[in-house]
Parts: sequence; C-alpha cells; structure tokens
Amino acid sequence: MKIGIVGTGNISSRHFFEFSNIDQVNVEAVCDTNEDNLKKFLSDKNNKNIRGYLSLGEMLEKEKNFDGISNTTPDKFHKETTLQILDKGYNVFCEKPLAENYEDAKKMVEAAKRSKTVNMVNFTYRESSAYQKLVQIIKSGEIGVPRHVSACYYQSWLASNKWGEWREEDKWLWRLSTQHGSNGALGDTGVHIFDFAVNAVGDIKEIFADLKTYYDKGKKIKNYILDANDGFNSLVRFENGAIGTITNSRFATGHANSLILEVFCSKGGVKVELDEERTKWSTLHICQKEKINEMSWEIIKCPKTPSNYQNFVKSIQSKNNLQPDFSQGAKIQKIIDSCIKSNDNNSWIDINN
Repeated sequence: MKIGIVGTGNISSRHFFEFSNIDQVNVEAVCDTNEDNLKKFLSDKNNKNIRGYLSLGEMLEKEKNFDGISNTTPDKFHKETTLQILDKGYNVFCEKPLAENYEDAKKMVEAAKRSKTVNMVNFTYRESSAYQKLVQIIKSGEIGVPRHVSACYYQSWLASNKWGEWREEDKWLWRLSTQHGSNGALGDTGVHIFDFAVNAVGDIKEIFADLKTYYDKGKKIKNYILDANDGFNSLVRFENGAIGTITNSRFATGHANSLILEVFCSKGGVKVELDEERTKWSTLHICQKEKINEMSWEIIKCPKTPSNYQNFVKSIQSKNNLQPDFSQGAKIQKIIDSCIKSNDNNSWIDINN
C-alpha cells in the first residue's frame, strides 16, 4: 500500500512511524512548501528512500496510484490541501482539527462524499482501549442512561518546560496567535476533549463557553500576537438530557497531557484518565451493582485496540469507512464555532441553529 504525507512538520514524523510499522504499508512520497522542513524530514536515517516535493501539486502530478494521503499541514491549510487530494480521488487521513471553521469542514465532508473516498480525522485519544470499553458500556445501556458528565483536558506547557521553552520556539508560539491560524486551546486540544465526550455520551444540544486568554504572559513575541485563548470552561446540555462540564487548560501544573472523562449514569458510573506516557490507556474504572453502595470502583484492564492509522488502512482495504470520519470532524468543529459564539455573546448557544 502506497502512502503519501503532506506537510513535514513535527507531527509528520509520528505519521511516518505509525504507517511504516503496518505490514505492507510504505510511505513513498512527502511534500512541503517549507524547504527546510522537507530537507530535515528527508535527511532522517529512516527516510532516505522517500521522494520529496516542494508542492502538493507537484507530488500529485508526478506520483501515481496513492492508496492514501496523510495530511499533517498546519490547521489553516487543511481545507485547501484536502480538497486537492480528494479531487484526485485519493483517500485522506487528516490531522485534527478538520478545518478552521464549520463551513470549511462541511465543504470537506461534501467533497469526500462526492469522491466516495475513505476519510478519517486523527482524534488520537480514540485509540485508548479503556476509552473504547467505556463507550461500549455506555452505549450498551448496561449502566443506564447518562446523567452527568465531567471531561477535562489538562496540559502545562505554558507553566513548565517539559517540551522546551515555549517563548523561544515557533512550534509553540503559533498556537498562541489567531493571526497564525490558531483557535487557541479550544481549537488545538479542545477538539479532542469534545470528541471524547460526544462520541461516548451523545450529541450536545446547547453550550455555554467561557474562553480565557492570559495577557500577563506577554502580548507579543517576535511576529506572534499572543491573543488566542489559553483555556476554557463550558457548560453543556446533551440531546439525551445529560448535563456536564467540558474544560481545557494549558496552565494545568503537574499535567503533561491528561484527559479525564467521567460519565455518571442512572445505574452506575465509568471513568478513564489518560496520561502522556500512555501507562493508563488500558485502565477503566467502573462503579456498578453492589459497588454503588460500597462507594468503590472496579478496575478493568482492557486489551489493546487498533490505532487510527491501522483503522485507516483497514478502511481502505475493506472499503468500510471506520470512525472518526470527516462528518465527526465537522460535528466537533461546529461545537468549537459555537463555543466562540457563546463566549462573544455571553449566552447559551443552540448547536443546531
């Protein structure tokens, strides 16, 4: 199977590694308009036999018969590059968020449907086997209907130097600037936690969001105006009657990359807490039956589940588009847009209006 990669920034290395470790799958070509990034990617000891191009158009013209193309470009280029790929009839695996806004995401969904291609969005945390089990339990009705939800995504790169000094590196600074295509923490990691909650519990009906930017960290560094949100709180009402809170922060001291989801239902509760090192990705906590009155939780170790990369390949082979697809990506983008509207208007927003 022949795979191409568009964009050779930081995340592209992960895509190369994951696809290259699937049997009979080869990354054969990459492209990037940034020549330095392209050269750096191609100079890696494992990437020497890959053909490199300085534009997507050139790669699509000179390379034939891709089975799939992975889109790892910055957020603001997702729409235009994906539409080019779909126009050629190739299957697309796109980094999150699907687009910068719902209108663009909707156009991508429509283009994917017209081309009848496999399309997926890389919501990474779907890969947790504990999360997959949590979703299965909730949807089975085993613990009743959802009543209350708490979902948090915690990072601390604005409060620590775990990944380097953010004030000195473009790969962090652009995430703080709306002029550079960032929707802040909401658009970067908020898409993950909303997908996490919605996929497990059901669609959100209404939302009230409060976005926060901390200007005491500085207002401008180099050509980056630091005006994107650093975190948010949101109150949500689900279509099925459940209520909850969904929150996100880049100042969560002590948390490298933590996702916590707790869903309390009419006959029990389930929770997962994912961590940076993935040591808890198979650990599900459940409280049901006799344990409800004991106030105790059973710990279930869940067998490993396929990665999004493996599911993309499987989708191509089986011609059965697995989740999360572009429609899910667009649904999450609509929630993100509604959060911005809610914050600006200081009001509840009906997601469907």
